[in-house]
Amino acid sequence: MCANYIPSRREQLEQHFGVAAPDSDYKAETYPGYMAPFIRTPGNDALYGDRAAALGMFGMVPHWAKDLKLARQTYNARTETVASKPSFRSAFKHGQFCIIPAAAIFEPNYESGKAERWEIAMTGGAPMGIAGIWEHRQEGPNGLPLLSFSMLTVNADGHPLMQRFHKPEDEKRMVIVLAPDQYDDWLNCPVDEAESFFQRYPAEGLEAQPAPRTQPKAKDLFEDDPAA
Repeated sequence: MCANYIPSRREQLEQHFGVAAPDSDYKAETYPGYMAPFIRTPGNDALYGDRAAALGMFGMVPHWAKDLKLARQTYNARTETVASKPSFRSAFKHGQFCIIPAAAIFEPNYESGKAERWEIAMTGGAPMGIAGIWEHRQEGPNGLPLLSFSMLTVNADGHPLMQRFHKPEDEKRMVIVLAPDQYDDWLNCPVDEAESFFQRYPAEGLEAQPAPRTQPKAKDLFEDDPAA
């Protein structure tokens, strides 16, 4: 699971993902409820390989949600239930697949006996392209339309690296990290073929290290700035 990450910088969006950066600025570290860049196809008439970046809320906010704070619960979508859970099923059914560009993600490590924040990134320092789904809500903050997105996760029990995170008794989960040559295939994937992307990224392609928190917890930031 991932509730906190560093979005890719503007130059990384252009150089690695081949998209123009969004017009609006975004925070250097993202929590549920924050606005951050994600990548999708620009429309129904898009050609294979077309990509566009947009700003969306980290945490899915479907049209029926009464409160944007639902994003606190919908920032990750389990691949096992994404097609059936009310918050995610419409986006998945309509093939609204996206890539969340990240420099690194954060997870809690309990090996010392207490939760310690660790940073997970790609070996070698390349940006991380995380598979996700996105949604459109006609009315968001200030009455304006709102885009939102969630990261897809798979079981990570037994994964040499990702099994080290979260409480010992909890199921281990990890986001789906895409290889660059999968980006366009994922964005243009037919719904009935999406499962072929639900794979665990090899441990040797990832690296992790302690990263003590320097900002308030996500819930505090969300309450102070719900549409950051």
